[in-house]
Amino acid sequence: MTMLLRGTPHPGVATDLAERHTESAGTRTLTRPAIASKEEVGRRLRALRKSSKLTLKMLSEASGIPLSTISKMELGQIAVSYEKFSAIAHALNVDPSSLFDGSSASTEARPTVVKSSAASTAEYRSETYIHRMLAGDFPHKKMTPMQAQLLARDRSEFADFIRHPGEEFVMVLSGTVRIEFETGESITLKRHESAYFNSSIGHIYLSVGRGNAEVVAVCTDK
Repeated sequence: MTMLLRGTPHPGVATDLAERHTESAGTRTLTRPAIASKEEVGRRLRALRKSSKLTLKMLSEASGIPLSTISKMELGQIAVSYEKFSAIAHALNVDPSSLFDGSSASTEARPTVVKSSAASTAEYRSETYIHRMLAGDFPHKKMTPMQAQLLARDRSEFADFIRHPGEEFVMVLSGTVRIEFETGESITLKRHESAYFNSSIGHIYLSVGRGNAEVVAVCTDK
């Protein structure tokens, strides 16, 4: 990852943190990142499901995600949180980034190394987070790295705690973050502080500073 994002003021509506400035022939230009819209994600999900010869019911049973949720995703009606799109991706035997970026790796060959930039990775916006999946060109990853902007500031903004198999590492790039667990425990992290935890325990991330916090997180499947 060659370029990390910075925090924004908190007006209640997130501004685009991944704007890139480039200079060419003395001219400074502003490039906005690609956005993986709900409709685009829905079309990719449907295509991946069809190519796997799975019905909505079969994918629901394999992923543990309600059929109605998958159907709404395919229709571009909703954006979902990490544990849902990750579960669906694993049930389809694809990398989660394949749902957001059609150019993500599909080859069986495992390269020595891949390089990625958060500033050029398509973003996926839900009500509480903006995700950017990193290293999408590396097939069959054992870890899922991502950059995220935290939009939520109160537990009431979540329908439930987020739970997914495995373990999770997070480091704060900017702002202040509070991670709350369903056990009643919580931890507050400032810039360049990190945490490692069991992600099967329900958890949520909240921005608690003036701006929307930025983090880099890495999740494992087991």
